[in-house]
Amino acid sequence: IWQYSSLGSQPILCGSIPGLVPKQLRFCRNYIEIMPSVAEGVKLGIQECQHQFRGRRWNCTTIKDNLAIFGPVLDKATRESAFVHAIASAGVAFAVTRSCAEGTSTMCGCDSHHKGPPGEGWKWGGCSEDAEFGVLVSREFADARENRPDARSAMNRHNNEAGRTTILDHMHLRCKCHGLSGSCEVKTCWWAQPDFRMLGDYLKDKYDSASEMVVEKHRESRGWVETLRARYAFFKHPTERDLVYYEGSPNFCEPNPETGSFGTRDRACNVSSHGIEGCDLLCCGRGHNTRTEKRKEKCHCIFHWCCYVSCQECVRVYDVHTCK
Repeated sequence: IWQYSSLGSQPILCGSIPGLVPKQLRFCRNYIEIMPSVAEGVKLGIQECQHQFRGRRWNCTTIKDNLAIFGPVLDKATRESAFVHAIASAGVAFAVTRSCAEGTSTMCGCDSHHKGPPGEGWKWGGCSEDAEFGVLVSREFADARENRPDARSAMNRHNNEAGRTTILDHMHLRCKCHGLSGSCEVKTCWWAQPDFRMLGDYLKDKYDSASEMVVEKHRESRGWVETLRARYAFFKHPTERDLVYYEGSPNFCEPNPETGSFGTRDRACNVSSHGIEGCDLLCCGRGHNTRTEKRKEKCHCIFHWCCYVSCQECVRVYDVHTCK
């Protein structure tokens, strides 16, 4: 799915998108209108991944001019792969849902199904976001690649679905007040998606508590099929909302082209933190360098009635710590 982040809102020719499997090619041709939203969703997922992992040894680095834009990192069935699949699938569902509510496509719009009676002091109004449609699009497009009877496909399907389910679980009412000078005599409310940052925070927690699985092979009429089973029976079995993986992660301390690790040399670290973003852990015990950096900033700002702000420019000196 990450191949398509380079698609912008330019006219899309499905045949020119590299790496599509036949089912995705058919999907693209049938739903050409919403393909820019699919691409936007992948981009959104990558940006959120980079925000969530900005202080980690693996910081969700992408490789330019490469079909597999995360490089070999996703080749392994690690918890990093699990997170990337979940956040990208959630991104596609989120972006498609949002673009439908904004009216940019003729094939989808607002959600009128889940109305139910209004509550005390409010009535239905606005445009309820049709997350079910966004999830359906993400499922059809992202899961089209995961049709093999092996463990990796089973893992990817599970994590894709965990990402999408996060949106459905966190739909909430958003309301607007009406009345004289915002007196809120009456409110109109609609179903809205959560902020994408909230979804990223939630899935990052799921990454930290991801369930380790083992691969089991068994024979069916169609041949050998691989499934996943929780490695530790005394832990609670992972639900459809948990992320799952079955291979250990590299430590990402040193550069390694085979695992896709860039190492942590020259990464900025937080000298006062004892967490993973602190210089001790992020630099893997190699120590850190410190240099001073001058930055121009606005300062001594004054608000003038009415209505502008004037500021002076100050030069501030900061200590910057980077891993050896």
